[in-house]
Amino acid sequence: MKMLRWTSVLASLLAVTTGQALAANSANPLVEEVRNANARFKDVSVAMAEGYKPIACASGVEGGSMGIHYVNESMLKDDAIDLAHPEAVMYEPSAGGKLTLIGVEYITSKGPAELNGHLFSFHTAPNRYGLGPFYELHVWAWKKNRSGAFADMNPDVSCDAVATPAK
Repeated sequence: MKMLRWTSVLASLLAVTTGQALAANSANPLVEEVRNANARFKDVSVAMAEGYKPIACASGVEGGSMGIHYVNESMLKDDAIDLAHPEAVMYEPSAGGKLTLIGVEYITSKGPAELNGHLFSFHTAPNRYGLGPFYELHVWAWKKNRSGAFADMNPDVSCDAVATPAK
């Protein structure tokens, strides 16, 4: 009986936590601002015209993915954080080759960094990206992330549909 009650309590906590993470994706003002400022990137050709280039799809060690990043090297080098000009735009690949906009990533080597009150995560060097130490903030503005609107990986995104991005 106690085990059943404990299991019920844990299930309730998980449901509340998951619900809060999903609600955070749509209720957070920064997510809405990012969505409005970067809607043009729904068409990947716009990102490419603005100097963004694809890098390999990034999967997490414990599952999930960040999708394919299209990175703008000049923005990456300038260290400025501009809401409407993220350093990377993230797309989820589908089996048919379609890329769907799912989020953006802001990156700087200067920190500690923040955007509208949201602190960036710090990554040391060496790292899998070949960059020096940097600060980053993912914003899942178009695809819900049950891990949170600013988590690195999204458990509902996969790289399975493509091994490398089309160039």
